[in-house]
Amino acid sequence: MEINDLRIIVTVLGFVCFLGICAWAYSRHAKTGFDEAARLPLTDDDLPVSNDRLEKEGKTNG
Repeated sequence: MEINDLRIIVTVLGFVCFLGICAWAYSRHAKTGFDEAARLPLTDDDLPVSNDRLEKEGKTNG
């Protein structure tokens, strides 16, 4: 086996992996996760902050 044969095999495997990732990204199963991630910047940021987080930041009231 020559080095060029190895290069061809690696190139073909890389292309097959690329096609697999593209198929996964455009599948209906992945769409729900992508839609949820797309809505994250629009979610309400006024969630209550836990006491542990306030203590870590040094912002305790007392």
